[in-house]
Amino acid sequence: MAMEQAVVAGNNIPDSSGCNFFEMDKDLAALLQLQLGAEYYSSIKNELSELGGRISGELDALAMLADRNPPVLYPRNRRAEAVDHIEKHPAYVALEKVAYAELGLAALSHDGKNNPPLLKYVLTYLFVQAEFGLCCPVSMTDSLTRTLCKFGEPALVARYLPMLSTRDFDQLYQGAMFITEQQAGSDVGQVATRAVRSQAADGSEHWQLFGDKWFCSNPDADLAMVLARPEGAPAGIHGLGLFLLPKHLPDGQRNAYRIVRLKPKLGTRSMASGEIVLEGATAYLIGQIGRGFQQMADMINMSRLSNGVRSAGLMRRALSEALYVASQRQAFGQRLIDMPLMQRQLLKMLLPTEQGRSMFMHTAQMLGRADAGDAVAQGAVRLLTPLIKFRTCRDARRVTGDAMEVRGGLGYIEEWSDARLVRDAHLGSIWEGTSNIVALDILRAVRRAGALPPVLAHAQDLLDAASLPPASDKLFRHVLSRAAENLTQLAERDQTQSIRQVGSQFYHVLTALFMAWEGAKLAPDYRRLALAHLVLRHRVLPRDPLALAADDLPAGLAAKLLDGQAISLAEAMACLPSGAQA
Repeated sequence: MAMEQAVVAGNNIPDSSGCNFFEMDKDLAALLQLQLGAEYYSSIKNELSELGGRISGELDALAMLADRNPPVLYPRNRRAEAVDHIEKHPAYVALEKVAYAELGLAALSHDGKNNPPLLKYVLTYLFVQAEFGLCCPVSMTDSLTRTLCKFGEPALVARYLPMLSTRDFDQLYQGAMFITEQQAGSDVGQVATRAVRSQAADGSEHWQLFGDKWFCSNPDADLAMVLARPEGAPAGIHGLGLFLLPKHLPDGQRNAYRIVRLKPKLGTRSMASGEIVLEGATAYLIGQIGRGFQQMADMINMSRLSNGVRSAGLMRRALSEALYVASQRQAFGQRLIDMPLMQRQLLKMLLPTEQGRSMFMHTAQMLGRADAGDAVAQGAVRLLTPLIKFRTCRDARRVTGDAMEVRGGLGYIEEWSDARLVRDAHLGSIWEGTSNIVALDILRAVRRAGALPPVLAHAQDLLDAASLPPASDKLFRHVLSRAAENLTQLAERDQTQSIRQVGSQFYHVLTALFMAWEGAKLAPDYRRLALAHLVLRHRVLPRDPLALAADDLPAGLAAKLLDGQAISLAEAMACLPSGAQA
Protein backbone atom coordinates (compact mmCIF):
# COMPACT_ATOMS: atom_id res chain seq x y z
CA MET A 1 0.00 0.00 0.00
CA ALA A 2 1.49 3.34 -1.02
CA MET A 3 2.24 6.47 1.01
CA GLU A 4 -1.04 7.94 -0.21
CA GLN A 5 -3.12 5.40 1.75
CA ALA A 6 -6.23 7.22 2.96
CA VAL A 7 -6.74 8.10 6.60
CA VAL A 8 -9.82 6.51 8.14
CA ALA A 9 -12.55 9.07 7.59
CA GLY A 10 -13.12 11.44 10.44
CA ASN A 11 -10.43 10.50 12.97
CA ASN A 12 -7.45 12.31 11.40
CA ILE A 13 -5.07 9.72 12.89
CA PRO A 14 -2.76 8.33 10.17
CA ASP A 15 -1.85 4.67 10.61
CA SER A 16 0.88 3.21 8.40
CA SER A 17 -0.17 -0.36 9.14
CA GLY A 18 -0.25 -2.25 5.86
CA CYS A 19 2.12 0.07 4.01
CA ASN A 20 5.07 -1.47 2.17
CA PHE A 21 8.12 0.15 3.73
CA PHE A 22 10.37 -0.97 0.89
CA GLU A 23 8.17 0.59 -1.77
CA MET A 24 7.67 3.77 0.31
CA ASP A 25 11.46 4.25 0.47
CA LYS A 26 11.97 5.70 -3.00
CA ASP A 27 15.77 5.90 -2.85
CA LEU A 28 16.48 2.35 -1.74
CA ALA A 29 15.89 0.52 -5.01
CA ALA A 30 18.00 2.98 -7.02
CA LEU A 31 20.87 2.77 -4.54
CA LEU A 32 20.85 -1.02 -4.54
CA GLN A 33 20.88 -1.13 -8.35
CA LEU A 34 23.83 1.25 -8.31
CA GLN A 35 25.78 -0.68 -5.70
CA LEU A 36 24.92 -4.26 -6.73
CA GLY A 37 24.18 -3.94 -10.43
CA ALA A 38 20.82 -4.20 -12.15
CA GLU A 39 21.01 -7.96 -12.73
CA TYR A 40 21.79 -8.89 -9.12
CA TYR A 41 19.26 -6.39 -7.80
CA SER A 42 16.61 -7.94 -10.02
CA SER A 43 17.30 -11.32 -8.39
CA ILE A 44 16.61 -10.00 -4.86
CA LYS A 45 13.97 -7.36 -5.53
CA ASN A 46 10.97 -9.59 -4.82
CA GLU A 47 12.43 -10.75 -1.51
CA LEU A 48 13.05 -7.15 -0.45
CA SER A 49 9.59 -6.03 -1.48
CA GLU A 50 7.96 -8.93 0.35
CA LEU A 51 9.91 -8.11 3.49
CA GLY A 52 9.01 -4.43 3.16
CA GLY A 53 5.34 -5.37 3.09
CA ARG A 54 5.63 -7.32 6.35
CA ILE A 55 7.34 -4.59 8.40
CA SER A 56 4.32 -2.57 9.47
CA GLY A 57 1.98 -5.54 9.62
CA GLU A 58 2.89 -9.05 10.72
CA LEU A 59 6.43 -8.30 11.94
CA ASP A 60 5.46 -5.11 13.76
CA ALA A 61 2.68 -6.94 15.60
CA LEU A 62 5.11 -9.69 16.67
CA ALA A 63 7.72 -7.13 17.74
CA MET A 64 5.22 -5.27 19.91
CA LEU A 65 4.10 -8.49 21.57
CA ALA A 66 7.67 -9.56 22.23
CA ASP A 67 8.52 -6.13 23.62
CA ARG A 68 5.56 -6.28 26.05
CA ASN A 69 6.40 -9.86 27.12
CA PRO A 70 10.13 -9.98 27.91
CA PRO A 71 11.93 -13.28 28.47
CA VAL A 72 11.76 -14.99 31.86
CA LEU A 73 14.58 -16.93 33.55
CA TYR A 74 13.84 -20.24 35.30
CA PRO A 75 17.05 -21.26 37.12
CA ARG A 76 15.66 -24.67 38.19
CA ASN A 77 13.01 -27.08 37.07
CA ARG A 78 10.42 -28.66 39.35
CA ARG A 79 12.89 -31.39 40.39
CA ALA A 80 15.28 -28.65 41.64
CA GLU A 81 17.71 -29.41 38.84
CA ALA A 82 19.71 -26.46 37.51
CA VAL A 83 18.45 -25.76 34.00
CA ASP A 84 18.86 -22.00 33.52
CA HIS A 85 15.98 -22.05 31.09
CA ILE A 86 14.99 -18.76 29.46
CA GLU A 87 11.40 -18.78 28.33
CA LYS A 88 10.91 -16.62 25.25
CA HIS A 89 7.52 -15.36 24.21
CA PRO A 90 6.11 -17.15 21.14
CA ALA A 91 6.14 -13.84 19.25
CA TYR A 92 9.90 -13.58 19.73
CA VAL A 93 10.40 -17.17 18.60
CA ALA A 94 8.36 -16.41 15.50
CA LEU A 95 10.65 -13.45 14.79
CA GLU A 96 13.69 -15.70 15.30
CA LYS A 97 12.37 -18.06 12.64
CA VAL A 98 11.97 -15.19 10.19
CA ALA A 99 15.46 -13.80 10.85
CA TYR A 100 17.45 -17.04 11.06
CA ALA A 101 15.51 -19.45 8.85
CA GLU A 102 13.58 -17.41 6.27
CA LEU A 103 16.02 -14.54 5.73
CA GLY A 104 19.17 -16.35 6.81
CA LEU A 105 20.65 -13.20 8.33
CA ALA A 106 23.26 -15.13 10.32
CA ALA A 107 24.00 -17.63 7.55
CA LEU A 108 24.33 -15.46 4.43
CA SER A 109 28.03 -14.76 4.94
CA HIS A 110 28.91 -18.38 5.67
CA ASP A 111 26.81 -20.55 3.37
CA GLY A 112 29.43 -20.76 0.60
CA LYS A 113 27.32 -18.86 -1.94
CA ASN A 114 29.55 -15.76 -2.02
CA ASN A 115 26.72 -13.39 -1.24
CA PRO A 116 27.84 -9.75 -1.19
CA PRO A 117 27.85 -8.40 2.39
CA LEU A 118 25.42 -5.69 1.31
CA LEU A 119 22.67 -8.30 0.84
CA LYS A 120 22.84 -9.29 4.51
CA TYR A 121 22.97 -5.70 5.64
CA VAL A 122 20.09 -4.44 3.52
CA LEU A 123 17.91 -7.32 4.73
CA THR A 124 18.90 -6.39 8.28
CA TYR A 125 18.18 -2.73 7.50
CA LEU A 126 14.62 -3.66 6.54
CA PHE A 127 14.02 -6.27 9.27
CA VAL A 128 15.22 -3.95 12.04
CA GLN A 129 12.56 -1.44 11.07
CA ALA A 130 10.17 -3.87 12.76
CA GLU A 131 12.32 -5.63 15.37
CA PHE A 132 15.59 -4.33 16.84
CA GLY A 133 16.32 -6.54 19.85
CA LEU A 134 16.63 -9.82 17.97
CA CYS A 135 19.18 -8.30 15.59
CA CYS A 136 21.73 -8.32 18.43
CA PRO A 137 21.80 -12.16 18.72
CA VAL A 138 21.67 -12.44 14.93
CA SER A 139 24.68 -10.16 14.59
CA MET A 140 26.60 -11.98 17.33
CA THR A 141 25.92 -15.34 15.71
CA ASP A 142 27.20 -14.02 12.39
CA SER A 143 30.24 -12.36 13.99
CA LEU A 144 31.09 -15.37 16.18
CA THR A 145 31.04 -17.58 13.10
CA ARG A 146 33.37 -15.21 11.27
CA THR A 147 35.81 -15.08 14.20
CA LEU A 148 35.73 -18.85 14.71
CA CYS A 149 36.45 -19.51 11.05
CA LYS A 150 39.24 -16.92 11.03
CA PHE A 151 41.12 -17.96 14.17
CA GLY A 152 39.78 -21.34 15.35
CA GLU A 153 41.38 -24.76 14.94
CA PRO A 154 40.07 -26.60 11.86
CA ALA A 155 38.58 -29.38 13.97
CA LEU A 156 36.65 -26.85 16.06
CA VAL A 157 35.39 -25.09 12.96
CA ALA A 158 34.31 -28.38 11.44
CA ARG A 159 32.43 -29.30 14.61
CA TYR A 160 30.37 -26.12 14.92
CA LEU A 161 30.19 -24.38 11.55
CA PRO A 162 27.35 -26.55 10.17
CA MET A 163 25.08 -25.58 13.07
CA LEU A 164 26.07 -21.91 13.00
CA SER A 165 25.48 -21.52 9.27
CA THR A 166 22.28 -23.53 8.87
CA ARG A 167 18.83 -22.15 8.13
CA ASP A 168 17.22 -25.16 9.80
CA PHE A 169 15.82 -23.52 12.91
CA ASP A 170 15.76 -26.76 14.90
CA GLN A 171 19.45 -27.41 14.17
CA LEU A 172 20.64 -23.82 14.50
CA TYR A 173 23.24 -22.74 17.05
CA GLN A 174 23.00 -19.12 18.19
CA GLY A 175 26.05 -17.12 19.29
CA ALA A 176 26.99 -14.55 21.92
CA MET A 177 30.05 -12.81 23.34
CA PHE A 178 30.79 -12.52 27.05
CA ILE A 179 33.29 -9.73 27.74
CA THR A 180 32.02 -7.22 30.30
CA GLU A 181 32.83 -7.61 33.99
CA GLN A 182 31.90 -5.31 36.88
CA GLN A 183 35.39 -3.85 37.11
CA ALA A 184 36.11 -4.23 33.39
CA GLY A 185 33.65 -2.48 31.11
CA SER A 186 35.39 -0.41 28.48
CA ASP A 187 38.74 -1.11 30.16
CA VAL A 188 39.00 -4.68 28.87
CA GLY A 189 42.53 -5.01 30.22
CA GLN A 190 41.06 -5.45 33.70
CA VAL A 191 39.25 -8.69 32.81
CA ALA A 192 39.70 -11.03 35.78
CA THR A 193 37.98 -14.22 34.56
CA ARG A 194 40.52 -17.05 34.92
CA ALA A 195 41.29 -19.78 32.42
CA VAL A 196 42.85 -22.99 33.74
CA ARG A 197 44.32 -25.58 31.39
CA SER A 198 42.69 -28.99 31.80
CA GLN A 199 42.88 -32.44 30.28
CA ALA A 200 40.04 -34.87 29.67
CA ALA A 201 40.18 -38.60 30.36
CA ASP A 202 40.82 -39.29 26.70
CA GLY A 203 43.87 -37.02 26.75
CA SER A 204 42.27 -34.13 24.85
CA GLU A 205 43.03 -30.64 26.11
CA HIS A 206 40.59 -27.92 26.97
CA TRP A 207 40.29 -25.05 29.43
CA GLN A 208 38.12 -24.33 32.44
CA LEU A 209 36.80 -20.81 33.03
CA PHE A 210 36.12 -19.21 36.43
CA GLY A 211 34.64 -15.76 36.97
CA ASP A 212 31.70 -13.39 36.63
CA LYS A 213 30.49 -11.81 33.40
CA TRP A 214 28.34 -8.79 34.15
CA PHE A 215 26.46 -8.05 30.91
CA CYS A 216 25.82 -10.94 28.54
CA SER A 217 23.22 -10.57 25.82
CA ASN A 218 21.65 -13.75 24.48
CA PRO A 219 23.00 -15.49 27.61
CA ASP A 220 21.54 -18.89 26.75
CA ALA A 221 23.24 -18.96 23.35
CA ASP A 222 24.58 -22.32 22.23
CA LEU A 223 28.09 -20.87 21.81
CA ALA A 224 29.78 -17.78 23.21
CA MET A 225 33.13 -16.13 22.69
CA VAL A 226 34.64 -15.32 26.12
CA LEU A 227 37.67 -13.25 27.11
CA ALA A 228 39.62 -14.72 30.03
CA ARG A 229 43.11 -14.58 31.48
CA PRO A 230 45.06 -17.86 31.49
CA GLU A 231 46.84 -18.64 34.74
CA GLY A 232 50.28 -17.07 34.78
CA ALA A 233 49.49 -14.64 31.95
CA PRO A 234 50.51 -11.00 32.45
CA ALA A 235 48.11 -8.22 33.40
CA GLY A 236 46.50 -6.03 30.76
CA ILE A 237 45.12 -6.87 27.35
CA HIS A 238 48.29 -8.72 26.32
CA GLY A 239 47.55 -11.45 28.85
CA LEU A 240 44.08 -12.30 27.56
CA GLY A 241 42.94 -15.33 25.63
CA LEU A 242 39.81 -15.84 23.56
CA PHE A 243 37.77 -18.96 24.30
CA LEU A 244 34.77 -20.68 22.74
CA LEU A 245 32.23 -21.61 25.41
CA PRO A 246 29.56 -24.21 24.48
CA LYS A 247 26.29 -24.31 26.39
CA HIS A 248 26.32 -28.12 26.29
CA LEU A 249 29.24 -30.52 26.44
CA PRO A 250 29.71 -33.30 23.85
CA ASP A 251 27.95 -35.78 26.18
CA GLY A 252 24.88 -33.52 26.33
CA GLN A 253 25.48 -32.27 29.87
CA ARG A 254 24.97 -28.58 30.66
CA ASN A 255 28.28 -26.72 30.92
CA ALA A 256 29.41 -25.43 34.31
CA TYR A 257 28.08 -21.88 34.31
CA ARG A 258 24.94 -20.23 35.70
CA ILE A 259 22.73 -17.41 34.49
CA VAL A 260 22.26 -15.44 37.69
CA ARG A 261 19.57 -13.02 36.53
CA LEU A 262 18.23 -11.14 33.51
CA LYS A 263 18.70 -7.40 33.16
CA PRO A 264 15.63 -5.08 33.27
CA LYS A 265 16.61 -2.91 30.29
CA LEU A 266 15.33 0.39 28.91
CA GLY A 267 15.04 -1.05 25.41
CA THR A 268 15.58 -4.30 23.48
CA ARG A 269 13.20 -5.82 26.00
CA SER A 270 12.33 -8.70 23.71
CA MET A 271 15.86 -10.09 23.92
CA ALA A 272 17.43 -11.50 27.09
CA SER A 273 20.56 -9.97 28.62
CA GLY A 274 21.90 -11.40 31.84
CA GLU A 275 24.68 -11.97 34.34
CA ILE A 276 26.70 -15.18 34.19
CA VAL A 277 28.91 -16.98 36.72
CA LEU A 278 31.49 -19.36 35.26
CA GLU A 279 32.22 -22.25 37.63
CA GLY A 280 34.87 -24.25 35.83
CA ALA A 281 33.07 -24.18 32.49
CA THR A 282 34.71 -26.11 29.68
CA ALA A 283 35.97 -23.90 26.86
CA TYR A 284 38.31 -24.12 23.88
CA LEU A 285 41.14 -21.73 23.11
CA ILE A 286 40.73 -19.70 19.93
CA GLY A 287 43.98 -18.56 18.35
CA GLN A 288 46.92 -17.55 20.53
CA ILE A 289 47.17 -16.67 24.21
CA GLY A 290 47.95 -12.98 24.43
CA ARG A 291 46.07 -12.24 21.21
CA GLY A 292 42.62 -12.70 22.68
CA PHE A 293 41.68 -9.04 22.69
CA GLN A 294 42.86 -8.49 19.11
CA GLN A 295 40.92 -11.54 17.95
CA MET A 296 37.81 -10.51 19.85
CA ALA A 297 38.17 -7.05 18.28
CA ASP A 298 37.41 -8.63 14.91
CA MET A 299 34.08 -9.85 16.29
CA ILE A 300 33.43 -6.53 18.01
CA ASN A 301 34.11 -4.58 14.81
CA MET A 302 31.56 -6.63 12.90
CA SER A 303 29.06 -6.03 15.70
CA ARG A 304 29.85 -2.32 15.54
CA LEU A 305 29.13 -2.26 11.83
CA SER A 306 25.88 -4.10 12.50
CA ASN A 307 25.04 -1.51 15.16
CA GLY A 308 25.47 1.20 12.54
CA VAL A 309 23.23 -0.64 10.07
CA ARG A 310 20.58 -1.17 12.73
CA SER A 311 20.69 2.50 13.74
CA ALA A 312 20.30 3.49 10.09
CA GLY A 313 17.28 1.19 9.91
CA LEU A 314 15.74 2.71 13.03
CA MET A 315 16.13 6.18 11.55
CA ARG A 316 14.52 5.04 8.31
CA ARG A 317 11.50 3.57 10.12
CA ALA A 318 11.17 6.71 12.23
CA LEU A 319 11.45 8.95 9.17
CA SER A 320 8.97 6.87 7.17
CA GLU A 321 6.46 7.10 10.00
CA ALA A 322 6.99 10.86 10.31
CA LEU A 323 6.63 11.42 6.57
CA TYR A 324 3.49 9.31 6.50
CA VAL A 325 1.90 11.15 9.42
CA ALA A 326 2.87 14.57 8.06
CA SER A 327 1.53 13.76 4.59
CA GLN A 328 -1.80 12.47 5.92
CA ARG A 329 -2.67 14.50 9.00
CA GLN A 330 -4.59 17.76 8.65
CA ALA A 331 -4.16 20.77 10.95
CA PHE A 332 -5.20 24.40 10.56
CA GLY A 333 -6.73 23.62 7.20
CA GLN A 334 -3.69 22.02 5.56
CA ARG A 335 -1.48 18.95 5.64
CA LEU A 336 1.37 19.05 8.13
CA ILE A 337 3.90 18.35 5.39
CA ASP A 338 2.89 21.52 3.54
CA MET A 339 3.88 23.70 6.48
CA PRO A 340 7.38 25.28 6.15
CA LEU A 341 8.36 24.62 9.77
CA MET A 342 7.38 20.94 9.51
CA GLN A 343 9.30 20.66 6.24
CA ARG A 344 12.37 22.01 7.98
CA GLN A 345 12.01 19.53 10.83
CA LEU A 346 11.57 16.62 8.43
CA LEU A 347 14.61 17.68 6.39
CA LYS A 348 16.67 17.72 9.58
CA MET A 349 15.63 14.11 10.08
CA LEU A 350 16.12 13.15 6.44
CA LEU A 351 19.78 14.21 6.23
CA PRO A 352 21.24 11.98 9.01
CA THR A 353 19.01 9.13 7.88
CA GLU A 354 20.40 9.28 4.36
CA GLN A 355 23.94 9.74 5.69
CA GLY A 356 23.64 6.55 7.72
CA ARG A 357 22.31 4.62 4.75
CA SER A 358 25.07 5.72 2.39
CA MET A 359 27.68 5.02 5.05
CA PHE A 360 26.60 1.45 5.69
CA MET A 361 26.23 0.67 1.98
CA HIS A 362 29.70 1.93 1.11
CA THR A 363 31.22 0.21 4.15
CA ALA A 364 29.51 -3.08 3.25
CA GLN A 365 30.84 -2.88 -0.30
CA MET A 366 34.31 -2.13 1.02
CA LEU A 367 34.03 -5.08 3.44
CA GLY A 368 33.40 -7.41 0.51
CA ARG A 369 36.60 -6.21 -1.15
CA ALA A 370 38.51 -6.47 2.12
CA ASP A 371 37.42 -10.07 2.68
CA ALA A 372 38.58 -10.85 -0.86
CA GLY A 373 42.09 -9.72 0.10
CA ASP A 374 42.14 -6.08 -1.02
CA ALA A 375 44.66 -4.44 1.35
CA VAL A 376 43.43 -0.91 0.63
CA ALA A 377 39.87 -1.94 1.43
CA GLN A 378 41.02 -3.65 4.64
CA GLY A 379 42.60 -0.40 5.80
CA ALA A 380 39.50 1.58 4.86
CA VAL A 381 37.15 -0.74 6.76
CA ARG A 382 39.31 -0.30 9.87
CA LEU A 383 38.35 3.41 9.92
CA LEU A 384 34.85 3.27 8.42
CA THR A 385 33.63 0.83 11.08
CA PRO A 386 34.20 3.03 14.16
CA LEU A 387 33.00 6.06 12.19
CA ILE A 388 29.59 4.53 11.49
CA LYS A 389 29.28 3.16 15.02
CA PHE A 390 30.17 6.54 16.53
CA ARG A 391 28.04 8.92 14.50
CA THR A 392 25.13 6.94 13.04
CA CYS A 393 24.19 5.48 16.42
CA ARG A 394 24.15 8.93 18.01
CA ASP A 395 22.09 10.40 15.17
CA ALA A 396 19.48 7.67 15.64
CA ARG A 397 18.68 8.90 19.13
CA ARG A 398 17.76 12.35 17.86
CA VAL A 399 15.95 11.26 14.69
CA THR A 400 13.73 8.77 16.53
CA GLY A 401 12.91 11.41 19.14
CA ASP A 402 11.99 13.98 16.52
CA ALA A 403 9.80 11.45 14.73
CA MET A 404 7.92 10.80 17.96
CA GLU A 405 7.24 14.53 18.15
CA VAL A 406 5.79 14.59 14.63
CA ARG A 407 3.14 12.11 15.72
CA GLY A 408 2.51 14.21 18.81
CA GLY A 409 0.99 12.77 21.96
CA LEU A 410 0.23 9.46 20.27
CA GLY A 411 3.94 9.05 19.58
CA TYR A 412 4.48 8.74 23.32
CA ILE A 413 1.99 5.88 23.55
CA GLU A 414 3.37 2.33 23.44
CA GLU A 415 0.66 1.21 21.00
CA TRP A 416 2.64 2.92 18.23
CA SER A 417 6.17 2.16 17.06
CA ASP A 418 7.70 5.51 18.09
CA ALA A 419 8.31 4.84 21.77
CA ARG A 420 9.98 1.51 21.08
CA LEU A 421 12.21 3.09 18.44
CA VAL A 422 13.33 5.78 20.88
CA ARG A 423 14.13 3.24 23.61
CA ASP A 424 15.98 0.91 21.26
CA ALA A 425 17.93 3.72 19.60
CA HIS A 426 19.82 4.43 22.82
CA LEU A 427 21.44 1.02 22.73
CA GLY A 428 23.56 1.59 19.63
CA SER A 429 25.81 4.23 21.16
CA ILE A 430 26.45 2.13 24.30
CA TRP A 431 26.98 -1.53 23.38
CA GLU A 432 30.23 -2.63 21.76
CA GLY A 433 31.77 0.59 23.01
CA THR A 434 30.30 3.89 24.18
CA SER A 435 30.73 7.00 22.05
CA ASN A 436 33.93 8.03 23.84
CA ILE A 437 35.49 4.60 23.46
CA VAL A 438 34.59 4.34 19.77
CA ALA A 439 35.78 7.89 19.12
CA LEU A 440 39.14 6.90 20.60
CA ASP A 441 39.14 3.91 18.26
CA ILE A 442 38.78 6.32 15.32
CA LEU A 443 41.98 7.96 16.54
CA ARG A 444 43.72 4.57 16.94
CA ALA A 445 42.71 3.58 13.41
CA VAL A 446 44.44 6.72 12.11
CA ARG A 447 47.46 6.71 14.41
CA ARG A 448 48.28 3.00 14.71
CA ALA A 449 46.61 1.27 11.79
CA GLY A 450 47.35 3.91 9.14
CA ALA A 451 43.72 3.69 7.99
CA LEU A 452 43.29 7.29 6.82
CA PRO A 453 45.21 7.10 3.49
CA PRO A 454 43.09 4.19 2.14
CA VAL A 455 39.87 6.04 2.99
CA LEU A 456 41.16 9.23 1.40
CA ALA A 457 42.23 7.35 -1.72
CA HIS A 458 38.77 5.81 -2.01
CA ALA A 459 37.07 9.17 -1.46
CA GLN A 460 39.24 10.89 -4.07
CA ASP A 461 38.56 8.10 -6.56
CA LEU A 462 34.83 8.66 -6.06
CA LEU A 463 35.23 12.38 -6.60
CA ASP A 464 37.20 11.78 -9.79
CA ALA A 465 34.55 9.36 -11.05
CA ALA A 466 31.67 11.68 -10.15
CA SER A 467 32.78 14.58 -12.37
CA LEU A 468 30.79 17.02 -10.27
CA PRO A 469 30.14 20.61 -11.35
CA PRO A 470 33.25 22.75 -10.65
CA ALA A 471 31.81 24.60 -7.66
CA SER A 472 30.70 21.38 -6.02
CA ASP A 473 33.90 19.49 -6.82
CA LYS A 474 36.05 22.31 -5.44
CA LEU A 475 34.08 22.49 -2.21
CA PHE A 476 34.18 18.72 -1.62
CA ARG A 477 37.93 18.54 -2.17
CA HIS A 478 38.45 21.48 0.17
CA VAL A 479 36.39 20.12 3.07
CA LEU A 480 37.78 16.60 2.60
CA SER A 481 41.34 17.94 2.80
CA ARG A 482 40.60 19.99 5.90
CA ALA A 483 38.76 17.20 7.72
CA ALA A 484 41.56 14.74 6.93
CA GLU A 485 44.19 17.22 8.07
CA ASN A 486 42.38 17.69 11.37
CA LEU A 487 42.38 13.92 11.92
CA THR A 488 46.05 13.72 11.04
CA GLN A 489 46.96 16.50 13.47
CA LEU A 490 45.03 14.88 16.30
CA ALA A 491 46.77 11.57 15.63
CA GLU A 492 50.21 13.16 15.55
CA ARG A 493 49.59 15.09 18.76
CA ASP A 494 47.50 12.36 20.41
CA GLN A 495 44.89 14.98 21.32
CA THR A 496 42.06 12.79 22.50
CA GLN A 497 39.90 15.62 23.85
CA SER A 498 38.93 16.78 20.34
CA ILE A 499 38.38 13.45 18.61
CA ARG A 500 34.58 13.51 18.93
CA GLN A 501 34.39 16.85 17.13
CA VAL A 502 36.91 15.90 14.46
CA GLY A 503 35.49 12.41 14.01
CA SER A 504 32.05 13.93 13.43
CA GLN A 505 33.52 16.38 10.91
CA PHE A 506 35.10 13.57 8.93
CA TYR A 507 31.93 11.45 9.04
CA HIS A 508 29.80 14.31 7.74
CA VAL A 509 32.23 15.14 4.93
CA LEU A 510 32.67 11.51 3.96
CA THR A 511 28.97 10.68 3.92
CA ALA A 512 28.20 13.83 1.94
CA LEU A 513 30.86 12.80 -0.57
CA PHE A 514 29.37 9.30 -0.85
CA MET A 515 25.95 10.83 -1.50
CA ALA A 516 27.39 13.22 -4.10
CA TRP A 517 28.92 10.28 -5.98
CA GLU A 518 25.59 8.46 -5.81
CA GLY A 519 23.84 11.55 -7.15
CA ALA A 520 26.24 11.82 -10.07
CA LYS A 521 25.82 8.15 -10.94
CA LEU A 522 22.02 8.32 -10.70
CA ALA A 523 21.80 11.35 -13.02
CA PRO A 524 19.66 12.87 -14.44
CA ASP A 525 18.06 12.62 -10.99
CA TYR A 526 20.41 14.69 -8.81
CA ARG A 527 18.41 14.21 -5.63
CA ARG A 528 21.30 12.72 -3.67
CA LEU A 529 23.67 15.45 -4.80
CA ALA A 530 21.17 17.96 -3.42
CA LEU A 531 21.09 16.11 -0.10
CA ALA A 532 24.91 15.97 -0.08
CA HIS A 533 25.05 19.73 -0.52
CA LEU A 534 22.60 20.17 2.36
CA VAL A 535 24.79 17.99 4.60
CA LEU A 536 27.70 20.32 3.90
CA ARG A 537 25.54 23.38 4.46
CA HIS A 538 23.99 22.29 7.73
CA ARG A 539 26.48 19.84 9.28
CA VAL A 540 29.94 20.91 8.05
CA LEU A 541 30.33 24.55 7.03
CA PRO A 542 30.36 27.40 9.57
CA ARG A 543 27.24 29.47 10.11
CA ASP A 544 26.51 32.49 12.28
CA PRO A 545 24.02 31.23 14.90
CA LEU A 546 22.74 34.78 15.43
CA ALA A 547 22.11 35.49 11.75
CA LEU A 548 18.69 35.02 10.20
CA ALA A 549 18.66 32.33 7.52
CA ALA A 550 19.17 34.16 4.24
CA ASP A 551 19.75 31.10 2.08
CA ASP A 552 16.53 29.12 2.33
CA LEU A 553 15.77 26.64 -0.44
CA PRO A 554 13.88 27.75 -3.55
CA ALA A 555 10.12 27.46 -3.29
CA GLY A 556 8.89 23.90 -3.60
CA LEU A 557 12.31 22.24 -3.38
CA ALA A 558 11.94 21.05 0.21
CA ALA A 559 8.62 19.40 -0.68
CA LYS A 560 10.22 17.62 -3.64
CA LEU A 561 13.09 16.34 -1.49
CA LEU A 562 10.71 15.02 1.17
CA ASP A 563 8.48 13.36 -1.44
CA GLY A 564 11.39 11.59 -3.12
CA GLN A 565 10.87 13.37 -6.43
CA ALA A 566 13.59 13.72 -9.05
CA ILE A 567 15.80 16.79 -8.65
CA SER A 568 17.47 18.65 -11.52
CA LEU A 569 21.14 19.60 -11.48
CA ALA A 570 20.20 23.27 -11.15
CA GLU A 571 18.06 22.49 -8.10
CA ALA A 572 20.87 20.42 -6.58
CA MET A 573 23.31 23.30 -7.08
CA ALA A 574 20.84 25.65 -5.39
CA CYS A 575 21.32 23.56 -2.23
CA LEU A 576 24.96 24.62 -2.00
CA PRO A 577 25.67 27.46 0.42
CA SER A 578 25.30 30.76 -1.43
CA GLY A 579 29.01 31.58 -1.22
CA ALA A 580 29.99 28.28 -2.86
CA GLN A 581 27.60 28.38 -5.83
CA ALA A 582 29.76 30.58 -8.03
